[in-house]
Amino acid sequence: MLFHMSIAAADPAHVAAAFAELWGGAALPFPPVSDDGWIVLADDARGTALEVYPLGTVLREVPGDADAEGVDGSTDALTPTHVAIGTHLSEAEVLRIAAREGWPAKYRLRGGMFGVIEMWVEGRQMVEVLTPMMQADYRAGMTVAGWKAMLAAAPPAELEPA
Repeated sequence: MLFHMSIAAADPAHVAAAFAELWGGAALPFPPVSDDGWIVLADDARGTALEVYPLGTVLREVPGDADAEGVDGSTDALTPTHVAIGTHLSEAEVLRIAAREGWPAKYRLRGGMFGVIEMWVEGRQMVEVLTPMMQADYRAGMTVAGWKAMLAAAPPAELEPA
């Protein structure tokens, strides 16, 4: 179960506000890691949250009994880190938010099992947004049995996006 995740953004406050809109939650300052950091709270029963740090912030281990800290690091624009989030909004509403923000977004079917809206925050950070119907398909297919069935039906090379 995912409780929270962090991403980096050129404009953390703006990105956090857009995610708060997707979740119907709130975007608030998050100073533990960065004075310019923000946290999005979904205000759900699980305490789901998304931390949004300034681009270039990295977490590093601190020896001894101390929390990790955020420091300036790589300024590479792309990252393999991504997150899949649920929203109560429709596909059209999500695509409208992405368009308004200037973020590329499109519907994609993942492994023939479930759909996502592949949204690229600030054109560099992939976030998969799942509408209620997509969430139901995700929960039905993302099981050990479902994954094994998908692999048996199509060799991994056939699962690659076209």
